[in-house]
Amino acid sequence: MDPRLTPSNGRVAAAHLQGEVEAQHFTEGAPASVSAPVTDLLRTPGGARDRQLVYGAALIVYERYEGWAFVQAQADGYVGFVSEEALAPVTTPTHRVATRATHAYLEPNMKTADQAFLSLGAQLQVSGEEGRFLKTEAGFVPAGHLLPLARPEPDPVAVSERLLGTPYLWGGNSAMGIDCSGLVQAGLRACDMACPGDSDMQEKGLGETLAPGTPPKRGDLLFWKGHVAWVADADTLLHANAFHMAVAFEPLAEAVARIEAQGDGPVTRHARLTGVLS
Repeated sequence: MDPRLTPSNGRVAAAHLQGEVEAQHFTEGAPASVSAPVTDLLRTPGGARDRQLVYGAALIVYERYEGWAFVQAQADGYVGFVSEEALAPVTTPTHRVATRATHAYLEPNMKTADQAFLSLGAQLQVSGEEGRFLKTEAGFVPAGHLLPLARPEPDPVAVSERLLGTPYLWGGNSAMGIDCSGLVQAGLRACDMACPGDSDMQEKGLGETLAPGTPPKRGDLLFWKGHVAWVADADTLLHANAFHMAVAFEPLAEAVARIEAQGDGPVTRHARLTGVLS
């Protein structure tokens, strides 16, 4: 059982795991939502970042301890610690941010104070419309920047392309910083497709493995040890990478040669996702 998906920190675990993991006590947990624009999901309280969660992400809180909460993200099952300050009572989002990022304003007027900077993928509950703005619990957001959750997008690569130029950030999941697996997950979630959080889990779980030499096409995924990239077209990759320190396009052949030359080995898997751009 992958510990990244197992809600157990030695003190507490989910009730359904009783008998499978060791813990001092077991609990059903309580639902909550992320109220910060973006928050780190940490390995230990105050420790290293494993992933991030953006505004509106749904969580199960299993324990609160000295200002920290041990949580599990409902979207992908990833577990870790977040600051209690980043949590709010559970909400029922209706829309998601579909642009690279947006602002929530105090009033339905772009000249009024902005209340929050919201990343692609942030989820909000829309309760009304005033002019060109939608009213949400975070403030007034430009209507053109939101899409209903019930309207999935058709092209995960196109979604990921909106983050072009975003700084590379290890474990990042937002327009303020993102890594390779975060970029893939952002694209697939917008298309209402399940996606694990880390590239090794994505390599194990996503798509159909293609034979070496299969011509790549848009929407395919290429994997290396510790890295993943979108195929943007037959000759181009789109990936968040430490070479560019950003989300960038890169000629496919050059990227494959560069990654192997720098010591990270050859492509380990070429995958095609069912229902993506078919």
